[in-house]
Amino acid sequence: MFINVLTQVGVLLILITLGFLLSKINIINEVGAKCMTDLVLYAVTPCVIVKSFIRPFEKSAVKGLLLSLTAAIIAHIIFILLSILLIKAKDIKRERVLRFAAIFGNCGFMALPLQEALLGTDGVFYGASVVAVFNLFAWSFGIFLMSGDKKYIKPKALVLSPNIIAIAVGIIIFLFSIPVPDIIKTPLSFMSGLNTPLPMIIIGYHLSKSDILKGLRDKGAMLSSFLKLIALPLIALGIMYIFGFRGTILVSLTIALASPAAAMTAMFSAKFENDTELAATMVSMSHLLCILTLPPIIYLAELIA
Repeated sequence: MFINVLTQVGVLLILITLGFLLSKINIINEVGAKCMTDLVLYAVTPCVIVKSFIRPFEKSAVKGLLLSLTAAIIAHIIFILLSILLIKAKDIKRERVLRFAAIFGNCGFMALPLQEALLGTDGVFYGASVVAVFNLFAWSFGIFLMSGDKKYIKPKALVLSPNIIAIAVGIIIFLFSIPVPDIIKTPLSFMSGLNTPLPMIIIGYHLSKSDILKGLRDKGAMLSSFLKLIALPLIALGIMYIFGFRGTILVSLTIALASPAAAMTAMFSAKFENDTELAATMVSMSHLLCILTLPPIIYLAELIA
């Protein structure tokens, strides 16, 4: 199991390295990276999510989906409380970034490719619940955390999120067993095939633009990364195990909750004028460090599942 996990993470690392090199030789620039990001956000990831819901209706799957939604909500609440308790900084703008990076993970870009590679469509099926909860909390508490003012919370932005729309469409297809013809399923499969290479190349590009060494020397950044990549996922894994989570659902949720800091950390930091340089470093650094932290945590989840 460990070799399988390590191999899949190694594949992602090679793709990340490719993105890094393409950036260094100026084949990918900021405009290209933004276009690829929009392509993944608005087309590729929604296709992956919808595809995972095209399956025969099963009561056990509905139960599993509800359990995964509940677990994801509880996990985010625990992450919020512990980040507020453990992460302190004299500079409020710095504190906001460190807390946001510890709470919100890249459960779409980073987790979905791993879930699909290791667990197939079942992994993405349960992983989609974390994506939904992530959007719910990020566009509500996350905005409040970064801005300090609840007036910036916009329910419309949450409801119209591409991933939320994809999850809603997928659930309707699944619950009502709506037949999807091949002329629709084939393009979905083709687009889903881009879900691993494109996000990793984008991550590689951003790594090439960040000062990782500076982040590694920053005690606050390292504490936030430790919480996001190791401590909080292990706490969540332990709680889920105690409450009887096993099999694919346990491993899939663990992958999502152990994912590195969300790219939204940098986006929201810039939007609300926080420490944008720190935010970009946190995102890049945690994606680099997760290459070391994800394999043992996923292996542990598979071992006890």
